[in-house]
Amino acid sequence: MKVAPDGFPSGHTTPEGVACDLARALIRHDVVLFTNSCVRPYAGGKAGADYAAFLKSTIATMKADAARKQPTHDSPKAIGKVFAARHLTATVPASYGRASFGFQDLMFVDVGIYLNGGSHALARTLVIKDRDGKWYAHPSPDLSPSLCLGLNRESPSTQDFSQWYNVQK
Repeated sequence: MKVAPDGFPSGHTTPEGVACDLARALIRHDVVLFTNSCVRPYAGGKAGADYAAFLKSTIATMKADAARKQPTHDSPKAIGKVFAARHLTATVPASYGRASFGFQDLMFVDVGIYLNGGSHALARTLVIKDRDGKWYAHPSPDLSPSLCLGLNRESPSTQDFSQWYNVQK
C-alpha cells in the first residue's frame, strides 16, 4: 500500500484510504476531495433527498469554515491514527446494501483525529464498496439506519492499518 505524504492511506482501493480522504477533505476544507470520497446518492425518496441535502449543507459549511481567519477549537486539524477496517458484527447492513443498492461490501474504519483546540476525537466512518469496485465513505450513516445498524455499538478498534498492509512511503 502506498500512503499519502502524511503517512496514512489514500484513495478508493482500500476502505482505510477513503476514510482518510474523507477526514483530509474536512481538515483541508477540500470540497472536491469530499465529493469524490463520499458514496453516491444511492437511495430514492426522502432518504435520497435527505442525503443530498446533507452533502449540500456540509459543502456550504466547509466553504464557510475555509473563509474563517481562525479555525474553531473543535474542528479537525490532522489525522493521528488509522485503524484497520472491520466488518460490522450485524450482517443485516451488508445484506441490505447488496440487495437494495448493489453495494459489494460494507465496513467501518476508526480514524483518530487531532482537533485544533489540542484535544482529539475518534471518527468512526462507514465505508462502502460500491458496484464499481471502489470504496467510498458515508459521511452521515445515521441517515440510513439499515446500513449502519450497530455501527456505534462496535467495540473499539485495536489494530493499526499498517498491521494489515505492506506500507510503502
